[in-house]
Amino acid sequence: MSTRYPFTAVVGMDDLRLALLLNAVSPAVGGVLVRGEKGTAKSTAVRALAELLPEVPVVAGCRFSCDPASPDPGCPDGPHGNAPGTSRPARMVELPVGASEDRLVGALDIEKALAEGVKAFEPGLLAAAHRGILYVDEVNLLSDHLIDHLLDAAAMGASHVEREGVSVRHAARFLLVGTMNPEEGELRPQLLDRFGLTVEVAASRDPEQRVEVVRRRLAFEDDPAAFAARWADEEHALRERIVAARELLPQVKLGDPVLLQIAATCAAFEVDGMRADIVMARTATTLAAWAGRTEVTSEDVRQAALLALPHRRRRSPFDAPGLDEDKLDETLEQFKGDAPDEDPEPDGPGDGGPGGDGGGGVPPQGEGPDGPAPESAEVPESAPAPQSSGAGAGERAAVKAGEPFRTKVLSVPGLGQGAAGRRSRARTEHGRTTGSTRPRGALTKLHLAATVQAAAPHQRARGRSGPGLVVRRDDLRQATREGREGNLVLFAVDASGSMAARQRMSAVKGAVLSLLLDAYQRRDKVGLVTFRGRDAEVALPPTSSVDAAAARLEKLPTGGRTPLSAGLLKAHDVLRVERLRDPSRRPLLVVVTDGRATGGGADPVALAARAARLHAAEGTASVVVDCETGPVRLGLAGTLARELGGTAVTLDELRADSIAGLVRDVQAAGQTTQTAWRAA
Repeated sequence: MSTRYPFTAVVGMDDLRLALLLNAVSPAVGGVLVRGEKGTAKSTAVRALAELLPEVPVVAGCRFSCDPASPDPGCPDGPHGNAPGTSRPARMVELPVGASEDRLVGALDIEKALAEGVKAFEPGLLAAAHRGILYVDEVNLLSDHLIDHLLDAAAMGASHVEREGVSVRHAARFLLVGTMNPEEGELRPQLLDRFGLTVEVAASRDPEQRVEVVRRRLAFEDDPAAFAARWADEEHALRERIVAARELLPQVKLGDPVLLQIAATCAAFEVDGMRADIVMARTATTLAAWAGRTEVTSEDVRQAALLALPHRRRRSPFDAPGLDEDKLDETLEQFKGDAPDEDPEPDGPGDGGPGGDGGGGVPPQGEGPDGPAPESAEVPESAPAPQSSGAGAGERAAVKAGEPFRTKVLSVPGLGQGAAGRRSRARTEHGRTTGSTRPRGALTKLHLAATVQAAAPHQRARGRSGPGLVVRRDDLRQATREGREGNLVLFAVDASGSMAARQRMSAVKGAVLSLLLDAYQRRDKVGLVTFRGRDAEVALPPTSSVDAAAARLEKLPTGGRTPLSAGLLKAHDVLRVERLRDPSRRPLLVVVTDGRATGGGADPVALAARAARLHAAEGTASVVVDCETGPVRLGLAGTLARELGGTAVTLDELRADSIAGLVRDVQAAGQTTQTAWRAA
């Protein structure tokens, strides 16, 4: 068994350590979502937490970790009766981003269930995580169908496995801990709300701490056992403090004045529902127990709000989570009433939590065997908005985007097989059943009617004598289903001088922002290519983070000539690389321009037409957003759309209530292009 990095050796990241320790004291707090840049020890701290948890009493031989004191009456391995109990270390189960549904919830032997009526069930990760920690690294990249199962288990405390009339249920109560890099995309709101607390982490900018990071990490990698041994006393002390706080927790009093502060704070920040109030109350109570007190103070409420509310307050999809601390302090002061002040000298062990007055069992900075440092050996990469190669004296400062609006769906024609999403039609694991096929690997979705139809003619030859259906492997049929996929939406935005009128560019940015919002809701990947001056550039490589695309769009300056051909060729290069990386994700090219071509060669119009035909030849679904304004219009964007094999739409027509036929036009144009390409 590999040695884990000691929790007490992680110095810095006070909010992260505090949130994890509060959940170790009271799992009812509801878990932790850790947001932060790469290389900030998110995963290291979470994995180290499991070593601090007390042992778990379980029924001997139960695969579902039933508690001997109160075994689950519906346990598939039960009934347990007076089965002997034993204890084992608390588990931390990791859910890989690419896990299958059967790996998460468990699997039934369909063939045995049909032929013999036997529930042969193999438990999944949810069963293994019961009464422990379920850890999901990069939780925002989980597929929708896995998130659905997590939501069900988190809400009901149980996992249900249904396979064509055969049902298995088992308890699944776990501490959910997830980490994510916001640059890779946001988390679905439903799952976001299921995390009790959230914290933001970032690497220290203090050179001395960063030096200590490297020193400590190298010492651990050179001799993990010796490094862990140097921190054994601190680990033991912190483990004892967790036990003491658990014992004190039932004695903590949550008075009405404090409850009023909690309710007023949640109302002031306009959080949805009542879960925030409940989580704040539990967190404040646990903070008091962690500090060794039996009364909750206003400072506990403040700290609970900073941990429980940032991801729950109402905000637009592109706003970063966070709280206005001045507003928080004003609210707490206004509704202070008779709430007790913070006790500077707690009655219990330790000197406060890692986010409060001390290290909470973790050596404060400047102490400990190896000195202070957040445990991270990577320098985070900064990603400033790129500067255009065409910038010059004619460049104009960036303007703000206009007010976003709801757009109609732009979809890719045909039937894809990409990642689950909400844009275009696709063959998926979930959706409406459209037919059946022979399984190529493990059977995951049985088509019962087709299976019975395949087995029925052979029953007499197979010697069937009883009521059971004699089913062979060759009889099994896999259900084929149709749902929706996410696409790669690549924006090619004209930022030349012809687009530089401030009011016009503001409207253009508002339109692109509206399409980005639509992509956010439909779980697409997005990319951004801009062209102006003499060349084009990839302002944002394809990513799941539409937040990053919106930020780059906001900073986009304008000016110079219009190298339309360069923009289309750059978009072609991006799509070519993405087809190699992810061939199942189909692209949608959105060109935002007035159609003029005034740079990029001796005959820029002909070069642009030739570049557009490259996209048409590969069957790329395209939409041209025509930004031309004024009483006299040249219709150049429409010409470009015809060369692309797509359709053109004006800024006004882009609104949801103005383009009822746009999806049909895109699909028809795309199908025509694909037919011509096949014929060629």
